[in-house]
Amino acid sequence: MARVLVVDDAAFMRMLVKKILTQAGHQIVGEASNGKEAVEKYKQLKPDLVTMDIVMPEMDGISAVKEIMKIDPNAKIIMITAVGQEAKVMEALKSGAKGYIVKPFQAPKVIEEVNRVLSS
Repeated sequence: MARVLVVDDAAFMRMLVKKILTQAGHQIVGEASNGKEAVEKYKQLKPDLVTMDIVMPEMDGISAVKEIMKIDPNAKIIMITAVGQEAKVMEALKSGAKGYIVKPFQAPKVIEEVNRVLSS
């Protein structure tokens, strides 16, 4: 079981990710709706894993990954992105993200990627 912070500006997507991860036995310790909030919650909660949307208001997911990696170079972050954002995914991976999931996704793919990143 991992302690997970779920970051997405869409409440529906947060709810979907929470449901999938909770059913897989993980604990959701917090949620954030933008990158700035994600960085603050990361400092407070020290989660084992973060799922991070890329396109969000105030601070995007790539900037949030860079900030979190300054705080914790060992942070485990999975980007959740829409089809067609491959360049942004590559930038996020270069910034320190450990994996990614493309929307729309199925529960088994999410769990597989979460387990892969947690065991790395």
